[in-house]
Amino acid sequence: MWILLAVCSAVFLGCYDIAKKKSLTTFSVLDVLTFSVILSCLLLIPMLLGSRWCEDSMPALLYVPRVSWQGHGLILLKSCIVLSSWLCSYVALKHLAISVVAPMQATRPMWTLVGAMLIFGERLNLHQSIGVACALGSIFLFSVWEHPRGGFSWKGEGKYYLLLIAGILLGSTSGLYDKYMMRHWDHNAVQVYYTIYQALLMGTVWLVVRRHPRLALRSLVQHGVPWSIVAISVLLVVSDFVYLLALSYPDSLIAVVSTIRRGGTIIPFLYGILILREKDPWKKIVCTLGIAIGLAFLIIG
Repeated sequence: MWILLAVCSAVFLGCYDIAKKKSLTTFSVLDVLTFSVILSCLLLIPMLLGSRWCEDSMPALLYVPRVSWQGHGLILLKSCIVLSSWLCSYVALKHLAISVVAPMQATRPMWTLVGAMLIFGERLNLHQSIGVACALGSIFLFSVWEHPRGGFSWKGEGKYYLLLIAGILLGSTSGLYDKYMMRHWDHNAVQVYYTIYQALLMGTVWLVVRRHPRLALRSLVQHGVPWSIVAISVLLVVSDFVYLLALSYPDSLIAVVSTIRRGGTIIPFLYGILILREKDPWKKIVCTLGIAIGLAFLIIG
């Protein structure tokens, strides 16, 4: 069951990447990240309120149990790790092509796999090993084949690659931390509270950094929140909910779940080929097929 949940999370995450790119082409990183996080918080608040005010009638799937002060501290740490990863990745995605960012971000399971084997002692069966190797191998080929226009330069786009690498490593750390959290706290509690903390942190940063916050809020009210930012919030909430639910299964493997989830990059690949008409489509198709074969082996395993 947790495999199917991971696949569902991958689909939503792939669509989420497209919504991010569309939002960042028009709006600043700070505005997109802040408003999407606040909207995500508003989507999850009813689960918390229902669990406190209507505890007896609240469905078990949506129930948010209470968390100790120690748990809140660890959840706050997760919020900081995730926000740091997002800030780095959002800035990189705003300035780099999605066909470059998506495959590089898809290497995140490689680092998560190493950490899972070292920290949690996870071991893969034969089919799962073939699936992980096939998926990561295809992702690596794509990263080698795809280059930014005009070649690589640390003076130009290089700083955005550094931010992207930092975001990938922080994201891998978050994945390992998620597995630890799921062993001690309920997945709904982790998602709801860490989203609330993210909204509080980003809201504070936005108010401090923004020179004219009232004008920005007035413009937002007059024109409405762009649909792409709304899509970011909805897709992320659903993707994280299913992802954390998958990790809550005792027999789930973070290495497998993370690899499957990053398989969602198939969706932005196809978006880049069919909609944006990006270069070297056949290279992208070969790598996409490799990822799909790897996911099939993971599901069989």
